[in-house]
Amino acid sequence: MRAFTRGHLLSILTVMAMAVGTLSVAPASAEPATQGDRVTVSDGTSLAVSIRGEQPLAARPTVVEFTPYGSSGAAFTVGPEYNYLLVQIRGTGDSNGSFDALGPKGQQDVVDVLQWACTQPWSNGDLAVAGFSASAIMIFNSLHQELPCVKAAVLRSGTFELYRDLLVPGGIPNTVVGLAVIMMIGAPTLAQSPDRMQRDPGSALAVVEGLLTTGLNAGLVHLALDDFWQQRGFRGDATKVPTLFLNGTFDVEPRGDYEGFKQMRAQGTPAQLQVTGAHDGAPKGTDGGRAAIDRWLDRYVRDIPNGVEDEPAVQMLASNGSRKGLIGGDYVRVEGDDWPLPGTTWESLYLTPDKSGGAKSLNDGSLSLAKPAKASKQFYLAATSLFTQSDPHVTALVDGGAQQALASIPGLTEANLSNLTGLTYTTQPLKNDVLAVGPGTLELSLSSLLPTTNVWAIVSDVAPDGKAHPLTTARLNTAFPKIVESKSLFRNGKLVQPYGDFSKSVAGTPGLTRQFHVEMWPVANQFKKGHRIQITLVGQSIQAPLGLPSINTVSLGGAQASSLTFPVAPGSNLAAALN
Repeated sequence: MRAFTRGHLLSILTVMAMAVGTLSVAPASAEPATQGDRVTVSDGTSLAVSIRGEQPLAARPTVVEFTPYGSSGAAFTVGPEYNYLLVQIRGTGDSNGSFDALGPKGQQDVVDVLQWACTQPWSNGDLAVAGFSASAIMIFNSLHQELPCVKAAVLRSGTFELYRDLLVPGGIPNTVVGLAVIMMIGAPTLAQSPDRMQRDPGSALAVVEGLLTTGLNAGLVHLALDDFWQQRGFRGDATKVPTLFLNGTFDVEPRGDYEGFKQMRAQGTPAQLQVTGAHDGAPKGTDGGRAAIDRWLDRYVRDIPNGVEDEPAVQMLASNGSRKGLIGGDYVRVEGDDWPLPGTTWESLYLTPDKSGGAKSLNDGSLSLAKPAKASKQFYLAATSLFTQSDPHVTALVDGGAQQALASIPGLTEANLSNLTGLTYTTQPLKNDVLAVGPGTLELSLSSLLPTTNVWAIVSDVAPDGKAHPLTTARLNTAFPKIVESKSLFRNGKLVQPYGDFSKSVAGTPGLTRQFHVEMWPVANQFKKGHRIQITLVGQSIQAPLGLPSINTVSLGGAQASSLTFPVAPGSNLAAALN
């Protein structure tokens, strides 16, 4: 177990290091000049910054990134029309202070540095903020403040809410990913410590304290959505900056950019969502959104009328059966004017005990449009599952996109092995193609032998050869059974995207059935004719903290029927495909 976990962690670190450098705005026409500097922010902390631009360094529009990954952590390169300012976040890299997990002090630093950058000789006063992953999260967390001189934003694979989008999704700590992030931040901080110690010997204690405290707070202390997490999520958009959101269909942080886009559109701010690849890699033959970034900055920073505002607000590359196929270039282009796509319908697929003939599992149950009239129950052992089969988002991060090292091992990234120990519910083969795009809900009636257990469900595309390709997950710690209705998404009276209430845990009574509304992260996949839709209930992924295994019992049919509320894109007809 320990050998596997160390290898898993190293893989995540390697891929995250690669991911930090994958995003670029445009290739530079010549070797740019880089100039180091330091900025003293309002509380007296000294931050390391560097400005890069074409020689001679002159006043130009400037793209600004706030990174915890040290002096080499830039996520962008820029063309000759722009300068690029890299800011090392407090308590990381060569910056003084104590890292506060992208919290209030770091957020104030964003304002202070932008105000400083407005007046520098290499800036013409027009700024853009840009970020990938942690540097995007820094901006998400800071949008409630007025951002001086900022004309546009480019945010890739960030979190709208750090708690529910990455570190504790569904109330289940994303432990290995969280540790990987801390180590990725700590590595360049350690590498740059000699320079920092020579410059300011007294800074070391605060730096170490910040990193250790962050790890403890995020992984052990704040397991409910309390004030600590509220300060590290979206709290409004004061500046209303035109924002380009980019993500990938299988990204480890899929939810944040969808939610950020929805917020911007709701308030009338220009926004575009491109799901073209991020941590999970860009499909073969595509540019990962580079051209879109160029056009967005040119339109809103340099005020070039290039028509970007007339393009579809949502542009996606959906998988055509599997993640491996998507990365290899087998995808479906999807466009729309909003998110979820206007015209989307949500079908209720009921979990039934009828044999589907589509899986080898404890039960081989069915997914059906008809609710079973007779009530029944089925049980499974909620033990640890293999992340490559039960968590496609973390798998995509570890696999490094186009490298596909894990996917090259037969069966390792298919759900079939996990199915053997879980409950599966599978449709009959589809009679026509069905495009599924959007969030969903697993309505689950469940009891457990323990007061709390972790619900973990895999949604897969089952090919005619029986291979089950994981697409997304639904997960929930049953200590959080409630939802916030005012923030949940309903369509025609049906709950299609629950907003879980993670503010306070409520343990259940062992053996007592309760109803849970489990959020399914967005799916974007075309289920081809002859393929099947499948959901599997298994134990939590091995990359989450290991808890006590439990026997969970699922109620099917009758008054306590369980069902999957499934998104069907405009132009597709799931009912016709199943009848």
